[in-house]
Amino acid sequence: MNNLLNSPLTFLSGHGMKNRFALAPMTNHQCAEDGSVTDGEVKWLSMRAEGGFGLVMTCAAHVSKIGQGFPGQLGVFSDDLLPGMKRLADSLKDTFSVVQLHHAGIRSPHEVIGERSVGPSDHEETDSRAMSYAEVKAVIQDFIDAAVRSQDAGFDGVEIHGAHSYLLTQFMSTELNHRDDEYGGSYENRTRIVREIIAGVKSACKSGFSIGLRLSPEGNGMSLTEVTKFCQEMIDQGDIDYLDISLWDCFKEPEDEKYQGRTLLSYFTELDRKDVKLGVAGKLYQPQDCDAMMEHGVDFVMLGRAAILHHDFPNRYQEDSKFTATRAPVSAAYLKQEGLSEAFVNYMSGWVGFVE
Repeated sequence: MNNLLNSPLTFLSGHGMKNRFALAPMTNHQCAEDGSVTDGEVKWLSMRAEGGFGLVMTCAAHVSKIGQGFPGQLGVFSDDLLPGMKRLADSLKDTFSVVQLHHAGIRSPHEVIGERSVGPSDHEETDSRAMSYAEVKAVIQDFIDAAVRSQDAGFDGVEIHGAHSYLLTQFMSTELNHRDDEYGGSYENRTRIVREIIAGVKSACKSGFSIGLRLSPEGNGMSLTEVTKFCQEMIDQGDIDYLDISLWDCFKEPEDEKYQGRTLLSYFTELDRKDVKLGVAGKLYQPQDCDAMMEHGVDFVMLGRAAILHHDFPNRYQEDSKFTATRAPVSAAYLKQEGLSEAFVNYMSGWVGFVE
């Protein structure tokens, strides 16, 4: 047995995980049209807490109405949503609970938000318009307000979603950000929005409230050098508990030839992480995949599909570290038994080879 995966982990904020298994934030389409929490969302997440996950994170929760990324998304943009958020937080009292804060930017579907989407610059392909300087300042405040709201609801922390080509990635991108103000142009300016959000959340929330940051390691108009530089700066600043690097495949090499010859993961495990922890996600399906990550030097693993297929993956691992996890495809009935709502099952049906 790899005792490290079963061992506790303590963050700078003082919060901790009872083991090294985290539920990755996953799109699921199962909240109400107005962004409020549903029975399905409570069941899905509370089952993962009961199943032993040391960290349970919500799906991406939009901080602005115009930033909604998909139908049935969890909202955290209004105090009207607090009762449901409190109910959700109460159901996760036995684990380290986190709300992922998100704005889809130019990826907000117009038919969902009822108007043109917004981003750092005009974007013809998505018919998105550039945000004004005042709107940039407002969205920074939206992230901060959403963090305070999450804290007031009873969650232990928030994760800032700066990955997967959503709004914050769009600002950091040399391909999508063509602004000529302090939020565009140089590396310093393109990353400013994320730094200001983190500093604002740190200032507005109580001491001990946890802040994490999710980043994509490559693509999206940022070089691997820029991403790792930004990670190191965030570590050195000391305001975050952890980096959540969404690798898509934890075992792959970088796409850019000049960085190849070693794993993409290795560029992050070699950072001078001080007391900031590193979590990774990407094709971790079996116990041995998780063991391999710990051997490569990460602090915790984030499970997506494996957590969909086994709500109790950590508990199973604790009982038998060599158990064989179920592989897709599985039946809709199996997924409902694992706590997925009808809407979530329907969404997973769109994933090739996942639902029978």
